[in-house]
Amino acid sequence: MSDTVNTPEGDRADAVQPLDTRVLERTAERLAARYAGVLSPEVVERVVFESYTALSRTARVRTHLAALAGHFAADRLAALAHSRGRPGPPQVLFVGRHDTGRAQIAAALLAHYAGDAAVVRSAGTAPGAAVDPQALRALAARGLELGQVYPKPLTDDVVRAAGHVITFGTADAVPVYPGTEYQDWGVDRTVSGNPEDLEALVAEVDEKVRSLWRSIRD
Repeated sequence: MSDTVNTPEGDRADAVQPLDTRVLERTAERLAARYAGVLSPEVVERVVFESYTALSRTARVRTHLAALAGHFAADRLAALAHSRGRPGPPQVLFVGRHDTGRAQIAAALLAHYAGDAAVVRSAGTAPGAAVDPQALRALAARGLELGQVYPKPLTDDVVRAAGHVITFGTADAVPVYPGTEYQDWGVDRTVSGNPEDLEALVAEVDEKVRSLWRSIRD
């Protein structure tokens, strides 16, 4: 298979801060060693630097951008390796518009129920700058502390890797590949400051997530 990968627009030289360059180079070296024989060093480096560029478009604070880009790139490379035949558990992708609310909530809930038995991701067709604090508080109320989460742009590699793609009104923006199960969840509620509405949203998504996990697991 050709060593090509569809990534967000941008290249190695685009908007990389000088102090971040070496961090990204070290990250690329480490990830290239991890995927030796599966992905070429050139593909790994390209994904690392383009992940930085993609996240920089919406980053409010750039202090830890290189480290965050490394995390994003590692996840994308894992997806790319899976789509090229590396074995692993089922992969599920939730896609919202901004990846700040419903998709993040769904991904957190499924990751909680599935544990290591599934790889769960979220992405946005037009990612926002940060996950909605209301969503984080609603999940924390259920005992889910998410740590470092952030909106991620939708990339072809994570779509190709997913066996299940769940959209929240964004189906038209998601590539369709044979063998992948697609669902668009008709969840009209959005994250809001009204506690009752927010709890109703989480409960609705939770019910759908539980049903999805049962169908995958069984």
